[in-house]
Amino acid sequence: MNEVIVRRPVLGRVRARKDWLYQVCLGLAGLIAVTALLAPWLAPQDPNAVDLGAALADPSGAHLLGGDGSGRDVLSRLITGSRTALLGPLGVVVFSTVLGVTVGVTAAWRGGWVDTMLSRGTELIFAFPGLLLAILVIALFGPGLAAPIVALSIAYLPFVSRMARGLALAERERPYLAAYRVQGFSGWTICLRHLVPNIAPAILAQATVSFGYALLDLAALSYLGLGVQPPTPDWGAMISEGQAAVLQGQPLPAIVPGTAIVLTVVAFNVVGERLADRVARRDR
Repeated sequence: MNEVIVRRPVLGRVRARKDWLYQVCLGLAGLIAVTALLAPWLAPQDPNAVDLGAALADPSGAHLLGGDGSGRDVLSRLITGSRTALLGPLGVVVFSTVLGVTVGVTAAWRGGWVDTMLSRGTELIFAFPGLLLAILVIALFGPGLAAPIVALSIAYLPFVSRMARGLALAERERPYLAAYRVQGFSGWTICLRHLVPNIAPAILAQATVSFGYALLDLAALSYLGLGVQPPTPDWGAMISEGQAAVLQGQPLPAIVPGTAIVLTVVAFNVVGERLADRVARRDR
């Protein structure tokens, strides 16, 4: 009798091989994060050292990406600026996620007037554009990194809150939560130990996408002179500082940080979207 060998499908493995864009973007995001962590040791020169003899210098062995208008090494400022470029969005994502999940889960679990009040409050915040809110906060407390982080965290809160509320409403109807309620567990215990961990993957995917948008918003504020202040290196501020050099035929001081922003935003957005797709397939 001929033996028939039945092979199991390896769709997951084939899909993983084909999803090269996700792997490239994940590697790029990891590389940027490691660069930010090790920036003081990776920067070849002092990012704030002024050398007027190297002002708008072409790329060379001494300055691999050339010099800016003050003769500062563009590569060193790019590497060091990755710290503020990633630290700001990380703060926005952490604060907005913690507050948004708290508001959304509370609204879904309590329902009634609590849900109505919290939902109307987040809709009111949603009516204000994030950058406008950040500019108003900066006008009150002055430029820097802290004020934009607080303002954008508040502006991003409604997105997280809506998502958390929808997920929590669907999760609340699951039989296992009803079993915990019958056993006498308190609402906060059920939410913290069971409900929130179960919706965490979807929230994490959304937070990864929000990271890229927060980076873009903070870079725009720095470009306008409302974010990180000189001489601290920051990608958005580097674009503003290198703008005049473009007219003098030296585009690298502006193009290099602009390219870094684009690549970072694309990398985190692709990773976040792929994570969201995997969560959606898992929940089907």
